[in-house]
Amino acid sequence: MTDNKDTSTIEVWDLPVRLFHWLLVLAVLGAYISHEAGIEYFIYHLWCGYAVVILVSFRILWGVLGTYHARFWNFLKKPTHTIRYGIDLVNNKETHYTGHNPLGAWMVIMLLIALLAQGITGLFGNDEILNFGPLYGYVSNEFSLKLTSIHRQLFDLLVAAVAIHVLAVTFHLVIKKENLIRAMLTGRKPRNQVNSSVEIQSSRLWLAALLVLGLCAALVWLVGHAPKPEPISFL
Repeated sequence: MTDNKDTSTIEVWDLPVRLFHWLLVLAVLGAYISHEAGIEYFIYHLWCGYAVVILVSFRILWGVLGTYHARFWNFLKKPTHTIRYGIDLVNNKETHYTGHNPLGAWMVIMLLIALLAQGITGLFGNDEILNFGPLYGYVSNEFSLKLTSIHRQLFDLLVAAVAIHVLAVTFHLVIKKENLIRAMLTGRKPRNQVNSSVEIQSSRLWLAALLVLGLCAALVWLVGHAPKPEPISFL
């Protein structure tokens, strides 16, 4: 008997993409829990925010420099193509994509933009009570409050986007019989459902590590050189 893992599946998602996905889930969940826990847990909320900014920034760079299926131009489709795919999906027509499907691709872009905006605005924000974002000193208090308002409003958008994402994954699992969760865990998809000619051969871990280290160094420098916030009165 042949080895099913070798003969029936191909590697689609590299290790950096998979680690990014699940670490981002943990970072966003941690940010939410630490926020709900109260202002005394702000430091944990802040560290989760750092993680979100680093992870999303990495994924954007990886969308240019990463492996085949991680690159934006290899999975983003024109609006007409995306609409046609959506119609076929509603009609339960079998359409499989090696990487992201057209609707999923645009959802990825929307989530990346929203999460990056959420993370960055939080770094400049303040709670009008005690805590300041680490980059608060770069902006005026008035502008900080505007960014804080955007930070709060974006949360509702993110909740809606995450809910849609979960529903879409469930739909593919139950209706389309396509286990996207397993694919994001193992990195592999069934050979008979995808184009095996574009199987990735390497996760390029060395490049991913360099990008993450560079992003971490840049954030440390920005935070370390940020002007110290001056005491202000909100009365």
